Amino acid sequence: MKAIINDDFDSYWTQTSAAESLMGYISLDFDGLGRTVTELIGGVETEVDTKGFANDLTTFRDRDNVLTLLIHLGYLTYKEETRSAHIPNQEIREEFARAIRQVKRDDTIRRVRESEQLIADTVQGNEEAVARQIEKIHEEESPLYYNNEQALRNVIKRAYFSYGDEYVMLEELPAGSGYADVVYLPKKNSPLPVLVIELKWKKSADSALDQIRDRRYPEAVKDYGSDILLVGISYDRDAPAGERKHRCRIEKYDM
Repeated sequence: MKAIINDDFDSYWTQTSAAESLMGYISLDFDGLGRTVTELIGGVETEVDTKGFANDLTTFRDRDNVLTLLIHLGYLTYKEETRSAHIPNQEIREEFARAIRQVKRDDTIRRVRESEQLIADTVQGNEEAVARQIEKIHEEESPLYYNNEQALRNVIKRAYFSYGDEYVMLEELPAGSGYADVVYLPKKNSPLPVLVIELKWKKSADSALDQIRDRRYPEAVKDYGSDILLVGISYDRDAPAGERKHRCRIEKYDM
C-alpha cells in the first residue's frame, strides 16, 4: 500500500532469471523469429502451430517450437479459436523490448534501429520519412491480403514496435465522438508528445486529419500534460506505378 501511496514501484522482472531466459529463447537462430518478436512487441497477434512442440526446454526445430515454449512458460497468451499468441501485459512487453535489444542478429538490430528512427521522424514531423518507412515495412513484412484498415493497423504496430521505451499504446480509444485508431501516450515525465494516429484505406492522409479534428479525438488526451501530434496515414493500392502507396500528414494540435 505504501508503494501505491508514494507512487514508488516498478517491475522486479529484470532482477530474476526470467529476463535472462527470455533473451536466450528469442536469440535462437530460426528464420522469422526475430520479425515475429518485433510484431508481438508492437501488439500484433501471431499465428502459432503448437502441434510439433517436443514438450521440453532444449529441443527446438523452428520458430513455432520456440513460441509454443514461451506460451507454456507464460510469456505469451494463446487463443485457441484463432490459434494465435500475443504478449499478455505491459510488464512482459517491456521485458521483450529490453531483451530484443541484446540480440546480436543483424536483421533484429536493423528493425530496432528503424523503429526508433520512425518514432523520432514522427515526433519531428518528417512526413516523407514516416511514409517511406511504413511503405518499407509493408513491402517486407505485410500479409498477402493487405486490403483493409486492420491490416494497415498491423503494419503500423510492427513499424512502431519499439515504442515501449517512451510510450504506452492504446487502440480504439474512446475519444470525442468516436474512437481513435491508435494513440501513443508518453510515459510519466517524458518530454515527448502524444501521438494520435488515424488510418485511412483508399482515402487521403488529409482526410485522416480531418476526422481526428471533426470527431474531436484530442479531447480525450488534452489534459494529459503533453503536446499532441495528429498523424494521418493512408494507403492507396491504386497509386500509379512508381509512386509510393502510403502517405503521411502530421500536424501539431492547437489546444
